[in-house]
Amino acid sequence: MKSVMIRLSLVENVNKFVNIVSRYPFEMDLRAGRHVVDAKSILGIFSLDLSRPITLEIYSDDCEQLLADIQPFMEETDA
Repeated sequence: MKSVMIRLSLVENVNKFVNIVSRYPFEMDLRAGRHVVDAKSILGIFSLDLSRPITLEIYSDDCEQLLADIQPFMEETDA
């Protein structure tokens, strides 16, 4: 399992993100505090607080291509 922080602050970003993650067969969740939704669900994503970064949990260890595809949405971890 891998976890990365992402930011989806615009409606267009949510649509692009869901289109990307839907192409992959493994399960993914988005976690914002105690709320967890399916990362492939547009309605679920809009139920989260998108003003802050959210955690994407990927239930696969072989997800390098997915991480490359979602790079524009990933938060920088190095300050």
